[in-house]
Amino acid sequence: MTNPNLNRPQRGPTFAQAGEVTLHYRLSGPRHAAHTLVFLNSLGSDFSIWDEVAASLNRQYHVLQYDKRGHGLSDATPAPYTMRDHSTDLKRLLDALGLEKVVLCGVSVGGMIAQDFAAAFPERTGGLVLCDTGMKIGTPETWNPRIQAAEDKDLDRVADAALARWFTPEFFAGRPAEVRGYRNMITRTSPQGYAGTCFALRDTDLTGQTRALKVPAMVVCGADDTSTPPELNQALADALGVPLQQIPHCAHIPSVEKPGTVTRLIESFLAALEGAGQRYDAGMRVRRSVLGDAHVDRASGNVSDLDRDFQTYITEYAWGGPWSRGVLDTHTRHLITLAVLTALPREHELEMHIRSTRNTGVTPEELREVFMHTAVYAGVPVANRALQIAKQVLADVPAQEEE
Repeated sequence: MTNPNLNRPQRGPTFAQAGEVTLHYRLSGPRHAAHTLVFLNSLGSDFSIWDEVAASLNRQYHVLQYDKRGHGLSDATPAPYTMRDHSTDLKRLLDALGLEKVVLCGVSVGGMIAQDFAAAFPERTGGLVLCDTGMKIGTPETWNPRIQAAEDKDLDRVADAALARWFTPEFFAGRPAEVRGYRNMITRTSPQGYAGTCFALRDTDLTGQTRALKVPAMVVCGADDTSTPPELNQALADALGVPLQQIPHCAHIPSVEKPGTVTRLIESFLAALEGAGQRYDAGMRVRRSVLGDAHVDRASGNVSDLDRDFQTYITEYAWGGPWSRGVLDTHTRHLITLAVLTALPREHELEMHIRSTRNTGVTPEELREVFMHTAVYAGVPVANRALQIAKQVLADVPAQEEE
C-alpha cells in the first residue's frame, strides 16, 4: 500500500552510504510522480538553499535534496576532489536509494556536477536544469586564494566577497538576517570540503563533453550574477542548443532570491518533457500515487476487451491530463475532485477518492471543509450524504491498513 508520508518532507537528518562517503539527504514527494528531481548546491552551501523550490515542487514530484561531499552534514574527505568524485557520489547515492532516471537541477558547481553526471551516466539522466553555472568557471587565479583560505581554516576571509556575488544589493537591504545566516553557512562549511571543491572547480573544463550531451536541458541565470555572469551561461546554453532564461533583479543563487520564478521555470521544463508518447506512463504514475498500487492493480487485472479502451482513455486523458498538469499540486486537485464528486453527486467515485485521501495527505479536517463549502453552493442533502460516506470509509481505513 502507498505510504501517505511519501507526500510529505522527511523530518530530521537522513544519511546514506555512497561509496567512501556518507551523504546527508532529504527525500520528499510522491513516489510514483512523473519525475524525480535532484537538487545540487553551490560551493559553501547546503541543500537548504533549495528548500522553497523543493517545497513547491514536492507536492507533485519526487524530490531529492542532498549535501555534496564536504558540505552540510555529509562527510568531508581530505582535499583535493575532482568533479567526477562528486558525480560518482551522486550515482552511488541514487543506487542506495533505489532511484533510476532523474532530472538534475544544479546551481553553480552543482550545475557542473549535473553536466558531468549526464556525460558519465546518460542512461540515468532525464533532463538538466542548469542555474548560474558554466562549462568552466573561473581560473587558477580565482580559485587558488580560496583554496589557501580554506587550508588556513579562515573562510571568514572569503565569505563577504562570496556573499556579494550570491545576492543583489536589494536582497542585502531587505533581508539582512538571511544575509547573516548565509554568511554563517559559508564560514561553517568544512575547510577540507571547501578546498576540495575549489580544486574540482579549478581543474575542470567540461566544454568538450557538455557539447556532446544529448539530453533535454534548460539554462537559467540571474541577470545580475557577477560570479557566473549571463555571458558564461549563454555560452553553455549555445553549447546545448537551448535559449537562456534570465531572471531580472537576481544574482547567483536564484533559488533563494527568486524561488517562485525558479519553480515556474522548472515546472515549464518538466511539462515540456511530458510528450504525447509519455502521457499514458505519466498518467499511470499519478493514478497510482493517488489511488494506490493495490487499487490500480485490481483495476488493471480486471480489464477485459469491453473496458480496455476506456481504462486507457482515463489513464491518458484524466490522470495524464489535468491531474498531471503543473500550477496546482496533487493535494489541491484532490480537494477539487472531492468537492465535484460531492456536488454531482457521484457516490461510488466519492467513496473511492475518500479512501485515497491517505495517499494524498488530505486530512479529515480538510474533508470537513470541502463538505461544508459544497453544502453552501450545491446543497445540504449532497453534503450530508458525503459526510455519511466519509464517516464509514474513514472508520474502515485503519482496519484495512492492518491487513
